[in-house]
Amino acid sequence: MESAVPPMLAVFDLDGTLIDTAPDLVDSLNFTIAARDLEPVTYADLTHLVGHGAKAMIERAFALRKAPLSNGDFEPMLERFIDHYKGAMPGKSQPYPGLIDALDRLQAAGVMLAVCTNKMESLARPLIAGLGLTDRFAAITGGDTFAVRKPDAEHLFGTVKLAGGAPARTVMIGDSLNDIKVAANAGIPSIAVPFGYSDVAVETLKPTHVIQHFDELNPDLLQTLLATHAAGNG
Repeated sequence: MESAVPPMLAVFDLDGTLIDTAPDLVDSLNFTIAARDLEPVTYADLTHLVGHGAKAMIERAFALRKAPLSNGDFEPMLERFIDHYKGAMPGKSQPYPGLIDALDRLQAAGVMLAVCTNKMESLARPLIAGLGLTDRFAAITGGDTFAVRKPDAEHLFGTVKLAGGAPARTVMIGDSLNDIKVAANAGIPSIAVPFGYSDVAVETLKPTHVIQHFDELNPDLLQTLLATHAAGNG
């Protein structure tokens, strides 16, 4: 008797893929740097850093304002950022257009869902919960869940394992270089979305496939990508 084929698993990045979090991240950053009387920054100042963590955003803001930031200053700044960001969740953050319908389509077809983000798990979980999405996902992992993080393949493999999935039946969906690289490093096909926080056109990152809108995300697409990928590695 043949063993059953494992279900497909769609693993999503969070910031810039599932959820548009930029407004709240910038609000929390400006609250943070106000403690040093720095002028606010805008999303345009930080486009390529949104989704790379608070550390990078704080450092960039201080550099933009030509203000010194010592190691002794940084930890209090980071704590101020995290406290403000976590306290306001979900704030203005919203799922991208078409996402909920896409998740419905996938789940109705028996596709499992998971989240693999470099955002701290302690920040990712309350954000997802605040938007009423937690029950959608078989696993939610952050940049501090394991000893490694994207683009290290073990972050993605660990997420797949927690979700009860199989790498050979998994597709990674994201908006940035780390998402495309982690998929490549894991030998897993990838789907890129162009509406997130990449500082370059996502096509140049060489994902397996690009969708312009979540209306294009469906079980047939995942199946096609997995079959093509398997054939290419056969």
